[in-house]
Amino acid sequence: MQKPAKGSRLMYSSSDDVAVMKQLEAAHAPDGQEIDVKPILRVVEDIFVHADPTLGPVASPGTPVHGEALEDQALQASMRDALESLAFVIDRVATEIACKCSGSEDAHGSAMAILNMLAHFSWDAKLVIVLAAFGMNYGEFWLIAQNYSSNQLAKAVAILKQLPEILELSNAQKPRFDAVRSVIKTMLDVGKCVIKFKELPSQYITSDVEALSTALSHIPIAVYWTARSVVACASQITGLVGLGHGHLAATTEAWELSSLGHKLSNMCSHLEAQLGTCYKHIDEKKFMESYQSLIRLFETTQIDNMKVLKALIYAKDDLQPLVDGATKKRAHLDVLRRKMVLLLISGLDILQEEIAILEQIYNEARIDPTRHDIQYEVVWLPILDPAVPWTDGKQKQFESLQATMPWYSVYHPSIIDPAAIKFVKEEWNFGEKTILVVLDPQVKVMSPNALHMMWIWGSAAFPFTIAREEALWKEESWRLELLVDGIDPTIVQWMSEDKYICLYGGEDTDWIRKFTSVLHAVGNAAGIPLEMVYVGKSNPKERVRKNITAITAANMSHCWQDLTLVWYFWVRIESMWHSKNQLHKTVDNDPIMQEIMTLLSYDGSDDGWAILSRGSGGDLVRAKGSTFVTCLTEFSSWEKQVKETGFLPALKQHLMELHSPHHCNRLVLPGAAANAPERVVCSECGRAMEKFIMYQCCDE
Repeated sequence: MQKPAKGSRLMYSSSDDVAVMKQLEAAHAPDGQEIDVKPILRVVEDIFVHADPTLGPVASPGTPVHGEALEDQALQASMRDALESLAFVIDRVATEIACKCSGSEDAHGSAMAILNMLAHFSWDAKLVIVLAAFGMNYGEFWLIAQNYSSNQLAKAVAILKQLPEILELSNAQKPRFDAVRSVIKTMLDVGKCVIKFKELPSQYITSDVEALSTALSHIPIAVYWTARSVVACASQITGLVGLGHGHLAATTEAWELSSLGHKLSNMCSHLEAQLGTCYKHIDEKKFMESYQSLIRLFETTQIDNMKVLKALIYAKDDLQPLVDGATKKRAHLDVLRRKMVLLLISGLDILQEEIAILEQIYNEARIDPTRHDIQYEVVWLPILDPAVPWTDGKQKQFESLQATMPWYSVYHPSIIDPAAIKFVKEEWNFGEKTILVVLDPQVKVMSPNALHMMWIWGSAAFPFTIAREEALWKEESWRLELLVDGIDPTIVQWMSEDKYICLYGGEDTDWIRKFTSVLHAVGNAAGIPLEMVYVGKSNPKERVRKNITAITAANMSHCWQDLTLVWYFWVRIESMWHSKNQLHKTVDNDPIMQEIMTLLSYDGSDDGWAILSRGSGGDLVRAKGSTFVTCLTEFSSWEKQVKETGFLPALKQHLMELHSPHHCNRLVLPGAAANAPERVVCSECGRAMEKFIMYQCCDE
């Protein structure tokens, strides 16, 4: 195949595109009529695939091809509407294409002549009409070519067109057909892309958005080059008809197709990039619209909770968004209608201890025949970063967690709208720690995080309001029952027997051996019924487990073999701090807060500590580990006082005598730094404590 002479180069430069653009604008006079040309493009696509099966499935995934599109009833209806006004125009353009390709006009002139016929149509309509007109000619050619050997009529027409001779030399013409095929694919891609721009929702994006403005300015030139490509492809097909072997060897300008295809492909890539930016802009607009809608829903009085729960969990009705933890079956949101809902919000790193203790409280509330007034449902809302890819590992982790929960859970994290995730993080301050948001039947937020109330008082905190929280604290005093309530029935039994009970903690094994030994000895000498319980340390790890093993083996004291109970003891203390802190209580104005802070400072140190009490309501005597051991070792010096005032008052008095004004307390406050108070005073001396940031990783 010969290339054209040097002076007849195609107009492929950007400067030439500017000149062409002026001609296009001059010939563009749309009448404002809106025509849905998408169904016609679907049919044109079907023609190309059936005409040349080697073209392959050029349709987008899920789009019917190979005849399925033509059988679609909805498509047929919309196609009929479009063709009523376009069929005649398409036929005229098809004739024009055939004429232009048979003559000697230059490609630019042919393309402009065709587009001038379509001056009153929009750019997307122009493009689809041109493709449809070419599709008719292309389809007719291949209809005869495919059927001439089996249909007498087709055979007769094929003979007149010399198609048998052409097809016999199909191997020689493979580059020609491959080039046409490649350009057709690109033209279809351009057509689909232009229609997608037409379908962009105007309520979310307007032409003043840069990406859309840029695309709209480039679409006319893309339509022009599509028309140029149609003329070039049609010329190749027309050149095969009736011209025999001689023409096959001498056809010129076939090289143009690859250049056209490359240029059109670049234009299509540019348009698709702008389309992607437009979609992102639209998604951001929809996202903020959904987010603001959620805020308004919570600000508006609701008849029931359905509208809000749909916005939070899943808005559509095409699937059951919940899994019932009891039956492991799918459920609709209707099961939550007009009920108090506790949203358990966490990531996939929710602690098994949290699930285990919450399950115990949840089940107790349902089997207690005296608490019919407690009617609430728990729903696990897994909140994950949508930008982080979902993996098989995450899926298994999610399924494993979901299987352990007896309450409702969201079917899958992916169904939660990103706007709901933003709402939960920004309006309810969800970070990394699990929270429990309480919604009443009219979706009023009763508590932004009732987990602390739940850990302290269980279902007795129902309905989990601030007023209920304040009322419960008014009934409380710093006593042993508050520290161990609901953890260990053995301790409850000891309290009912009015025994002396010692809680001690820390990780220093040597101190534990010395302390338990000397306390047992003092208890025997004083003749008091004494029990001891090792409570370890917050976030118990391997060192606490080893201590429990050693304590049990040596029968030093009672201890909890299940580390979940150790965790629960400390999470209740931390929850007491959170509860008091959000009620604006400090060591200055609340004695219980002072004791909580002291216990947390004990836990923050590396040393041991102990608290001793009698029965359920007696005073608690506390001290650091070294001071306590010294006091017990000197029992002979205060033994006489025990007989006069009692064991606990005498112990407390001697501990006060041993107290040194010099101290170095370390307090590790639970939770995120954002919730930490600006000023914290020492529970021992009342001075403001220095503030540091600590990062710790310890698996021992």
